[in-house]
Amino acid sequence: MNEPRFGTAGLADSYTVKKFDPAAIAAYTAGFGLTAFEYQCGRGVRLAHDKARALGEACAARGIALSVHAPYYISMSSLEEDKRLHSIDYLLQSCALVKALGGKRVVFHSGSCGKQSREEALEKALDTMERAVKACDEAGYGDCILCPETMGKVNQLGTLDEVLALCGVDERITPCIDFGHLYARSLGTQFAEGTAAADYAALLDTLQAGLGDERAKQFHAHFSRIAYTKGGEKCHLTFADTEYGPPHAPLLALLKERGLTPTIICESAGTQAEDAAELAKTYAML
Repeated sequence: MNEPRFGTAGLADSYTVKKFDPAAIAAYTAGFGLTAFEYQCGRGVRLAHDKARALGEACAARGIALSVHAPYYISMSSLEEDKRLHSIDYLLQSCALVKALGGKRVVFHSGSCGKQSREEALEKALDTMERAVKACDEAGYGDCILCPETMGKVNQLGTLDEVLALCGVDERITPCIDFGHLYARSLGTQFAEGTAAADYAALLDTLQAGLGDERAKQFHAHFSRIAYTKGGEKCHLTFADTEYGPPHAPLLALLKERGLTPTIICESAGTQAEDAAELAKTYAML
């Protein structure tokens, strides 16, 4: 692709088919002009691989690229080694699924700081990340792309610098930049309306300096408006909820200006298909 892909995290409320129907999911997604779909495994990797292959084939026929969001309970920074090792297993399960879907990218949350310092938490996460890469290679998933996500709560591991540190473990690891999360963890100061263009530019500059390769051009991203409290992220909103940010137009203008081609997954609360279509429309009109 010579332009960004836009898609959804799961299915929006306007999707009304009750049974698992790969053709219907692909048609619904394509009907909004979208070219990406992120299958949600937040509560566990449960989709049978034969169903995954059927969904992958239906989406491929319509030019829709698939990714997987790994279970939320992954904790690469846990004080308990058992939890860190189980986290590797959950990543392997997610890789197996994304391959069945015909995709490559697995997005995951790296954990929280808990009762340890950020430095100690990151040290544990880096060790777990190295073990995960080795486990993926040994399991035959060396072509999968692990995508640590920037996080929205202040105590979570997932600042931009922490995510880039995890990406430094292996050249295949690609960041998932959740712009709403960064906005929320900054309590609305990063990507605020008045400074959004400059803040987005600074982030893209940091990606280029920190990665210096195709990952900085083809990074993964999540986008939604997010409400926050003093601890950071409170809840995801829709594009109609304009009390909170971040705004999307300044980011899209920079992507076009710089020729960047990320995959941008919309995580709006129930209107992700409609809002992803708005992202695609805004980009096309620039």
